[in-house]
Amino acid sequence: MSETGTISSTISSTIGSTARRAVRLEATNHEGSLLGKNVSPEKFASGKESGFAFADILFAIDLNNEIVLGDAFPEWRGNLYDIAMIPDLSTLVEWKPGLDSVIGDYWLKDGSPVPICPRNLVKRLVARLAEHGYTATTAVEIEATLFEESVQEARRRCYRDLTPLGGSTGSTYHLARSSDWIDYMEAVVERLEQLGIPWEAWTDEAAPGQTELNLAPIDPVALCDNWARTRQIMREVGNALGHTVSFMAKPTAGFGQGAHINISLQRDGVNQYYAEDGLSELMRHSVGGLLATMAGNTSIAMPQITSYRRLVDLTGPPTTVSWGVNNKTAAVRAITGHPKYSRLEYRLPGADVNPYLALAGVLAGVLAGIERRIEPPEQVTDMAWGLPDSAGVPRIPDTMSRAWVALDADPLLREYLGDEFVDFWVASRRWEWMEFHTKGGDPFAELSEWESTRYFEFP
Repeated sequence: MSETGTISSTISSTIGSTARRAVRLEATNHEGSLLGKNVSPEKFASGKESGFAFADILFAIDLNNEIVLGDAFPEWRGNLYDIAMIPDLSTLVEWKPGLDSVIGDYWLKDGSPVPICPRNLVKRLVARLAEHGYTATTAVEIEATLFEESVQEARRRCYRDLTPLGGSTGSTYHLARSSDWIDYMEAVVERLEQLGIPWEAWTDEAAPGQTELNLAPIDPVALCDNWARTRQIMREVGNALGHTVSFMAKPTAGFGQGAHINISLQRDGVNQYYAEDGLSELMRHSVGGLLATMAGNTSIAMPQITSYRRLVDLTGPPTTVSWGVNNKTAAVRAITGHPKYSRLEYRLPGADVNPYLALAGVLAGVLAGIERRIEPPEQVTDMAWGLPDSAGVPRIPDTMSRAWVALDADPLLREYLGDEFVDFWVASRRWEWMEFHTKGGDPFAELSEWESTRYFEFP
């Protein structure tokens, strides 16, 4: 038997199987955690069109299962009313023997979408793009850090002093990783292929134990579905092989990790970002919108306290509200000159971002730029890190509070994402900030134990 076959058998025997089938209903909450419930085939058949009851409190609790206070609860939220999770049958797959899996959206009793449902936000913005005759093609580069210890051992250690899988040194594109690291990644992509999730590449990243996995270009809603499921797969494979994985923006005091989003717009199958002489007008306005909304979008793209520890000059992530052609030090990188591959790379989000909210923020910026014909500032042709104030390039908000203030005041994001979502999100980030500062977080530590405990396994 091949080594890959041995790994597959290990995973299958660890997961187990059952003759009785079930269907797992899946959807994210605002924090990006994949929530759901398992139902019998009979129950699924009876509710696949009308939906399944979920308590609205899923949008009113934090990562520690505490009620989030500080904003005005709308009528549908906060009183344990039921909202309906309606499955999207196009996402139905066999997850493993005995278990099917389906992703859905949240809806109110009156038949309208829950205003802050992450998946429905993306669908609404995709529809708005379609009104202009555009379809979006999107891809993501997922970064994660792998550790030798099982998740049970990681919990016993409070997620501290863990051993990076594959060696204690980090070197981008390094091929001499030990076989345990390679075995893990090969098992992950095998599971992706079994579930029909297209991927393009995986590689060693900069930090010890860190990997980057690139999902193939697809429409925005499908990309988010694939992204959420890929994180679940990476966790399950880790559990099966006795290892653990974290999508924290900074799981150790070393390098952080992000989730770069690539986007292009098509009309009748033709890439509208391509122009023979560089940027098309559409790409230029898209860049303008992405930069105009970037300060406010930071709160969404970098949702947790630890997200902001990642913003260190010269370490990879963008630190300035900037763009440039093929400039990976800028927040928005324009790839030009090819009819197929011309696109924008949005480098702001951390690995801890909610996939659906990340895409909603990007689509909102693109739409704002297109509909208002926003011109971008001058591109940065040199290094965009560490620019002096005299350069006139603003810094990305570097704390959770600065970011939510920017979002709260952003009229464009309020228009495209909705006042109810923005007010809800700002209140939830205020709550997260307060929890950190009153429950044991240390703002002066490189990485506090409070953050490791709260974020290591979430989203």
